[in-house]
Amino acid sequence: MSGSAGIQQGSPAIGAAGSAPAAPGAGGTEGSGATVGSARIAVKKAQLRSSPRPKKLEKLGVYSSCKAEGACKCNSWKSQNPPPTPPRTDQQPNTVNLQDPCRSCSHTLGDHVTHLENVSEEEMNRLLGIALDVEYLNTCVHKEEDADTKQVYFSLFKLLRKCILQMGKPVVEAQESPPFEKPSIEQGVNNFVQYKFSHLPSKERQTIVELAKMFLNQINYWQLETPSQRRRRAPADDAAGYKVNYTRWLCYCNVPQFCDSLPRYETTQIFGRTLLRSVFTVMRKQLLEQARQEKDKLPPEKRTLILTHFPKFLSMLEEEVYSHSSPIWSKTHLTFTSLCIMTVISAPPVARPLYYNTSPVSVDPSSCGSVSPARKTASVLEPSPGGQKRKPSEPLPHEETKKLRIVGDIPMELINEVMATITDPASMLGPETSLLSAHSARDEAARLEERRGVIEFHVIGNSLNQKPNKRILMWLVGLQNVFSHQLPRMPKEYITRLVFDPKHKTLSLIKDGRVIGGICFRMFPSQSFTEIVFCAVTSNEQVKGYGTHLMNHLKEYHIKHDILNFLTYADEYAIGYFKKQGFSKDIKVPKAKYLGYIKDYEGATLMGCELNPSIPYTEFSVIIKKQKEIIKKLIERKQAQIRKVYPGLSCFKEGVRQIPIESIPGIRETGWKPVGEGYAHTRMHTRTHSLSNAHTHQLVSHQNAWPFMEPVKKTEAPGYYQVIRFPMDLKTMSERLKSRYYTTRKLFMADMQRIFTNCREYNPPESEYYKCANLLEKFFYTKIKEAGLIEK
Repeated sequence: MSGSAGIQQGSPAIGAAGSAPAAPGAGGTEGSGATVGSARIAVKKAQLRSSPRPKKLEKLGVYSSCKAEGACKCNSWKSQNPPPTPPRTDQQPNTVNLQDPCRSCSHTLGDHVTHLENVSEEEMNRLLGIALDVEYLNTCVHKEEDADTKQVYFSLFKLLRKCILQMGKPVVEAQESPPFEKPSIEQGVNNFVQYKFSHLPSKERQTIVELAKMFLNQINYWQLETPSQRRRRAPADDAAGYKVNYTRWLCYCNVPQFCDSLPRYETTQIFGRTLLRSVFTVMRKQLLEQARQEKDKLPPEKRTLILTHFPKFLSMLEEEVYSHSSPIWSKTHLTFTSLCIMTVISAPPVARPLYYNTSPVSVDPSSCGSVSPARKTASVLEPSPGGQKRKPSEPLPHEETKKLRIVGDIPMELINEVMATITDPASMLGPETSLLSAHSARDEAARLEERRGVIEFHVIGNSLNQKPNKRILMWLVGLQNVFSHQLPRMPKEYITRLVFDPKHKTLSLIKDGRVIGGICFRMFPSQSFTEIVFCAVTSNEQVKGYGTHLMNHLKEYHIKHDILNFLTYADEYAIGYFKKQGFSKDIKVPKAKYLGYIKDYEGATLMGCELNPSIPYTEFSVIIKKQKEIIKKLIERKQAQIRKVYPGLSCFKEGVRQIPIESIPGIRETGWKPVGEGYAHTRMHTRTHSLSNAHTHQLVSHQNAWPFMEPVKKTEAPGYYQVIRFPMDLKTMSERLKSRYYTTRKLFMADMQRIFTNCREYNPPESEYYKCANLLEKFFYTKIKEAGLIEK
């Protein structure tokens, strides 16, 4: 960390045995030097704590003021016979006597340490540790060349010296206490693993977890460059903000690694995205460079992990770190997936001295919040394994959360058990659970192909400012061909003009180096929407889920660019596709925002889609499938619990002639109710039936009911039943009334509302059918309000 080292920023070598940063003031960044320095300090403390009590008092007297009568102003005891420098090996150590006078005030050593007479041995050892830390920091202050770092060392030196004088515990005085930003780096990486990789099989997911461990371990041992070095390297950055974080890092993370009298925190647990952004680019570059230089030293099983998977992991994480709208930094990130994703990062930070032997950050999906194992100096390639048993005095990991449990919550143990079942291939046999079965998501095959590298997705576009890229130009030509073949009614000149227009971009689907599909769009950031112009996949590659996966990638691309609305004009053949992708005719964007911006197509229907920034669209179907499997397993377990066999009745043997039916064990669980309750239910059912019958007759005779009297005929409305999945009409409702289908008024009102909703969904707003639906709906709700069925 020292400025004299000549290195802007250092890290342990990828294959090195040690991974701790250099000791403050040591002038180096190699892990081995740091380990030796830390071990040397620990040995000195152990030797001093095993010394005789007079020797300990001599040491503490050096940092204690004189307590003799007469208001002596001497603030430390100084020996009359200081040891020679360097000390002679053949000389016997001087015996310390409490009557030895002080060189400054002539009062005895005993007068300087009277306040320590009744102090326990444990407290004495604590103060001795602080004394050695003071000496070490004093050395750091004199060796350090960087002004900012020297100032922090000196402040900590004064703090610890004051603690010896007052026999207090060191507390770093600051306006804020850790953590300084939420979510922390650790939580952000946790969210990143959940957000991007929760869909992977357990073996592949474990690889990602190992990479996350490796990355977090590196940050915890990373040496931050000094503010002056950073100003020279990046003068445009926020110098004041970085200096604040650098000071905090020294006080709470770096110095406490060697001065264990100060409480120590992990960097990844108390800092957030701000600090990560300031180090990520340089850190990523140096880590990958060291990996390439030391690839021959890596063990074979680690070589693929470091050289192949780690660069891709860092690239994906970098995109989320510098994105302005990444959901992994949201405090409410992925709350809807809590059922199907287990936590992969350890428990929240707790202030702890270094001599507690806590470990680097643990990233383990199988241990939710367990205590970290003892710290070991480990290579970045081999994150510390879990290991030690919990001490009796330490709290259980979920003790606090158990106190806050809500009635009805599903126990975490049960969730973990079910998760283990649904991710175990041996337990998920049968065609209904296969990934590529008839019940799998439309985009499942495309997702698997993308994971294997068979297909790729790229957002490309023409540019007037940069030199043309041959590969991109070839892809643009390929897109023009795909759109021309799949959209024969669109003029080729028009397609070419938009595809090559610099204002338009295209999300291209590449397979085996050639374009097989894409979505051409134009973004209007000032209006907060994007217009989708063309969307097509070549005919021989259709029905493979590519269209759905394309649209999901486009949604995630726009969430990262903070645009949450799509608009498009869909022809009659594309309406079904867009509906499956979440589009509807109910446009959320105000008309004033898109009028004059979007291209109007004759004979097409304007459709819109509103995006939810919390949803990972490319993995959403996998998340939903896992949730369904969890619910299914929980229902099966619940059913197994309620299938009880009760013992037979023995009361009749004792002479009882008659008992109430409801007293029979299990009778109520079957759904049986007393006669009175059944009568009330029947009476309510009869009233519902009579009111529903009356309202239906009133609607049938209304002047605007003519379009809804009978089911829609396919010959009169082509494609109606492809658009409307649940048709309804007044004739069908009358037949249901006769068969007493409507046992509750909610059922009746739901069917009636479906008539109006279906009409508005299929017909344009200016049509006569649409207007009839609105007028009849208004009449219907007026009547049921008059009948008191709903509030007015």
